[in-house]
Amino acid sequence: MYYRIGEVHLLQSRTGKAIASLERARSADLELSYVHAFLASAYALKGETDRAAAELEQARRLSDGYSSMAQLTAGFFWVPKTRALFEGTYFAGLRKAGDAGGMTATRRLAAILAAPWQ
Repeated sequence: MYYRIGEVHLLQSRTGKAIASLERARSADLELSYVHAFLASAYALKGETDRAAAELEQARRLSDGYSSMAQLTAGFFWVPKTRALFEGTYFAGLRKAGDAGGMTATRRLAAILAAPWQ
């Protein structure tokens, strides 16, 4: 439930509260890619780009659904009001997280994929 609470806080632009709930959700289960993605978005919107990039990288390790914004948004049916909420918060944060440190999401993903497997 911490994830859902965090999601609602993020969509209502209550970034600090979103982060607190999403961090609790992440602690409860480290293998949920969508929790890492929402946390990446929240961190980015708060200006914590290094933490945002690390969470987005983890989301990508756990699921290939986060390899591009086009891929992420294409598979969903969106009611216009809901789409606007996600565009203004979640997706905006993910874009910032993907561009953290001046590296585009595509270049960051390529660097992740090129790194030696552990």
